[in-house]
Amino acid sequence: MGSEAKKLHVFFFPLMAHGHTIPMIDIARLFAARGTKCTIITTPLNVIDFKDTIDRAKESGLDIGVEIFPFPCVESGLPEGCENVNSLPSLDFTLPFVKALQGFQEPLERLIEKQRPDCIVSDMLLFWTADPAKKFGVPRLVFHGTSTFSLCVIGNILRYAPEANITSDSEVVVLNNFPGEIKFKRSQVAKRSYENRSDFIELRKKMYETELMSFGIIINSFYELEPAYAEYYRKDLGRSKTWYIGPVSLSNRNIIDKANRGKKATIDEHDCLHWLDLKEPNSVLYVSFGSLSCFNAAQLLEIAMGLEASNVSFIWVVRMDRLKAENQILPEGFEERMEGKGLIIKDWAPQVLILDHPAVGGFMTHCGWNSTLEGISAGLPLITWPVFAEQFYNEKLVTQVLKTGITAGNEVWSEWVEPDKVSVTKDRVQEVVNRLMGNGEEAEDMRRRAKELGERANKAAEEGGSSYNDLTSLLEKLRVHSESD
Repeated sequence: MGSEAKKLHVFFFPLMAHGHTIPMIDIARLFAARGTKCTIITTPLNVIDFKDTIDRAKESGLDIGVEIFPFPCVESGLPEGCENVNSLPSLDFTLPFVKALQGFQEPLERLIEKQRPDCIVSDMLLFWTADPAKKFGVPRLVFHGTSTFSLCVIGNILRYAPEANITSDSEVVVLNNFPGEIKFKRSQVAKRSYENRSDFIELRKKMYETELMSFGIIINSFYELEPAYAEYYRKDLGRSKTWYIGPVSLSNRNIIDKANRGKKATIDEHDCLHWLDLKEPNSVLYVSFGSLSCFNAAQLLEIAMGLEASNVSFIWVVRMDRLKAENQILPEGFEERMEGKGLIIKDWAPQVLILDHPAVGGFMTHCGWNSTLEGISAGLPLITWPVFAEQFYNEKLVTQVLKTGITAGNEVWSEWVEPDKVSVTKDRVQEVVNRLMGNGEEAEDMRRRAKELGERANKAAEEGGSSYNDLTSLLEKLRVHSESD
């Protein structure tokens, strides 16, 4: 009779940012559901946001725990309590924050020496985790929290610099030797003034080098969503050891897990569901711009007026933490006029729960990858409103490749998540909302394609699906590696 297979033990080390931590918690739960012991590494203030999720996972029988490292905020030149990218007062603190995380190398080495894990899954920005992994002979998996398409665009731009000789922001940039004819305006590509900073170049170089020497890469996507780019990434960009295990948000199956994914919602989930239950199928537009993007008061007024003029029912998530007073945000009497028609959620919403409701028929999004993929998984067409980072690349995936969305019209990449101008007017907001939520041929075609993609996403995550099988393959490779030591 053969001996029982050794139980794998995997460390998960996410970047302390909501958009990076939330999917990695889902990934840890996926690993744990397949019989792996999982340890999540984070800091005192960050653990608060997902403690309930981990406690529920433990109660369900999953072997999942947390190790807490103190965060040296003041010693690193950061304001006290800034243990998360979302709490940074400006973009200027981003690199000091990332560098501060390198102070965790010593405690990580002590933890590895003590617990001897079989693998470390760490965020792409935590490149320094490659050194402790190598020192102790532990495989490191790099987690990329974005689409393969955007990774391919970034890789292509770094290789060919198609925008280098273009001086006008309105000129079109066409990617060279790239699947599909993908076009951008120069203004939508990350500014070279930002990317050419020496500290950014050094960070990118280290990320690239440690990624190539890693055991492999895991991506929160599914092969059927972007097959041409999965092949381009593996072959043309040399990332052959890549596993697609998403959409990881689909690991949240019940109302409680969906409602409490990430931070605790600022609305009771039952009240939210009751409001949606009163609406017709596909009649509600969900509007949210993620955990970092924050528009100025003038832009928020344009959004409010555009939503009101559209006469479409909506749920709108409005961030309050950088705004001085509520009367800066909404037109006078707006909430009273919208009672029953529009639901305004301040700060944090149970997004997956809302997107999965049959009353929701569209999603206006900033094109952060978590939100984009959650919308795709729910089978929804999108209104795309990118602001910074790789969001314009995700927009092109939706509008040019998948053809399941239309752009709100912002064409200017921002160095910070809080643009200082009005980029989309009330009239444009009204127009795109009515186009997406209407009954025209364009809207019907987008809804049909979006529904098909949603079905494929769910199939990929189910037992026997492509993402399920990729995770099986990855766990087997880790098991073989562990047993060979």
